[in-house]
Amino acid sequence: MNEKRKNKVITIGFIAILFILFIANIIKKDEAVSISERRKLAQFPTVTLENVASGKTMEEIDKYVVDQFVLRDSFRSIKAYWSDYIFRQKDNNGLFLKDGCIYKIEYPLNKKNVQKTSSKIKNICEKYLNDDMNIYYSLIPDKNYYLESDYLKIDVYEMQKVMQEVLPNIKYIDITDALSLQDYYKTDLHWKQENLRKVVKVLEDKMNLKNTSNIHYEIQNLGSFYGAYYGQLGRKIFPDTINILTSNTINNSNTYNYQTSNNEKVYNMQKFKTSSDKYDVYLSGATPLITIENKDGSNEKELLLFRDSFGSSIAPLLLENYKKITLIDLRYISSSILDKYVDFENQDVLFLYNTLIVNQNILK
Repeated sequence: MNEKRKNKVITIGFIAILFILFIANIIKKDEAVSISERRKLAQFPTVTLENVASGKTMEEIDKYVVDQFVLRDSFRSIKAYWSDYIFRQKDNNGLFLKDGCIYKIEYPLNKKNVQKTSSKIKNICEKYLNDDMNIYYSLIPDKNYYLESDYLKIDVYEMQKVMQEVLPNIKYIDITDALSLQDYYKTDLHWKQENLRKVVKVLEDKMNLKNTSNIHYEIQNLGSFYGAYYGQLGRKIFPDTINILTSNTINNSNTYNYQTSNNEKVYNMQKFKTSSDKYDVYLSGATPLITIENKDGSNEKELLLFRDSFGSSIAPLLLENYKKITLIDLRYISSSILDKYVDFENQDVLFLYNTLIVNQNILK
């Protein structure tokens, strides 16, 4: 084949590919969400003269085309492999893969954000809590913390020192030694509920609670779990499995979700079936305010758990010590209006946050 004919074939082939992709994108039905990325996808915008004049319409159309492009997930996978094996990049969009486990780079320690987060905790203590309450705080290390020393990661002890300067009168509970890399999902940032008995033991010891290590839990396997990092990385690796721990106490307990005004079970199996994030099975996932009532408990003690999503899976394991647990997620409810929904009396109080949340200062 001479040079002229070869160039003609390449040109025709390229135009043919563009035409096929163009037709495929026209025919393709728009999707509402990306299961792999676990987010809503942009939809075709409403066109108005005002938005056209301001350029907003073109920006929204650009996002729409990128989100709804045919074979989007396949192209994302190609990009990920290209970054890894051709360009030999160590990370892809801030994520990296090591020994079949996905990690997200969160570095360095942002002392200003840590101080701001600590100040919000301090303000809550001063506004709502009293001297008769037992008040504690604890930090859940990001799983990067358990990697070898040559990896970038947040120093939990350095973070705690910064927080202690703002919160000198609140008792800190160190749970770092109760966790290891195996206690976290490979495709997600969260910890595994079935591995939290050691953490619960530390909390019980430091909060003067009864030891529940003799309590028997049944492990129920719910199947494969593709965590948040799985879709973000764009690589095909083996999924995790997700489990729930059940007991008579948990099975007989009910929750009240203030956002939906619904009474629900501790494990929301309907949410597990419908949500793109299977971790939502624990206490219905992200919600500003939810309470768990222990119907079997004779103990009248209550716990206020200020938490992020990690708290959803450990709270059921604390039920043996409490009649009621109130979980408060300050990412979704302002601390200034808490007294409209919560009666602050003589509860135990635990501020339990992952180091990523503290370092980003996203509490309201």
